[in-house]
Amino acid sequence: MFFSIAELVEQSQNYPSVAELMIATEQELTGRSRQQIIELMDRNLTVMENSIAEGVAGVKSVTGLTGGDAKKLQDYIASGEFLSGTTLLTAVQNAIAVNEVNAKMGLICATPTAGSAGVVAGVLVAFREQLQLDRQGQLDFLFTAGAFGLVIANNASISGAEGGCQAEIGSAAAMAAAALVCAKGGSAHQGAQAVAITLKNMMGLICDPVAGLVEVPCVKRNALGSSQAVVSADMALAGIESVIPPDEVVAAMYQVGRQMPGIFKETAEGGLAVTPTAQRLQKEILERQS
Repeated sequence: MFFSIAELVEQSQNYPSVAELMIATEQELTGRSRQQIIELMDRNLTVMENSIAEGVAGVKSVTGLTGGDAKKLQDYIASGEFLSGTTLLTAVQNAIAVNEVNAKMGLICATPTAGSAGVVAGVLVAFREQLQLDRQGQLDFLFTAGAFGLVIANNASISGAEGGCQAEIGSAAAMAAAALVCAKGGSAHQGAQAVAITLKNMMGLICDPVAGLVEVPCVKRNALGSSQAVVSADMALAGIESVIPPDEVVAAMYQVGRQMPGIFKETAEGGLAVTPTAQRLQKEILERQS
């Protein structure tokens, strides 16, 4: 069992990969067999794949606030007239798709939360062909993400209500970045640097859901979280390192979350949630429900 990123990196040297360390840790914590753990993760991957397919096909949320953007981005990618790369945009498209399905009350895999479920899934499914990941390779991606997410959850937070959106989208993006590094053949140390780079960039991000719903701005934050994960992974693979050690970055994120005013932590009392348009939308939604 590891309790810090430094311990994760050190202990991973005794295993073929970070993924194998995480599987061993799951066996220790849950008492499940290796096969049971792999089967459960495979089920999670299937849910991720299905939610992406459903979202890209086009969905609308119950409130009508969100939906259809994943399909728009798919069409935009197909046009070939985009500014950034195909795979990066596909990761963004996938992330939007998952969270649009979440907004319509569809089945998603919380990774690490429902509100941030699009990031890890979106990045994995976008890059699995480029990285030539077979099914086990994709599961390893998820186990690696889970290993780094476990440290963040235990030492900071993955809850928007506790630590702001930095704790949800930030953690998800950090997990995806680390997993992408390792899937590309990078070291656990480089994966840790990707975590630090990501969390530093997303530190202080507030949680300000319009009408208290996991729709606006949550869906688009998943999109940008997935792109941040890709950029952080490339930076780490290039040999760029965080001046502040990863565990200290996690600790700083925790302190920022504790010091963040309650109005910025999923209460819909600050930020975008109190703009005139948001207030109007909230009133319209409540009127429709009454």
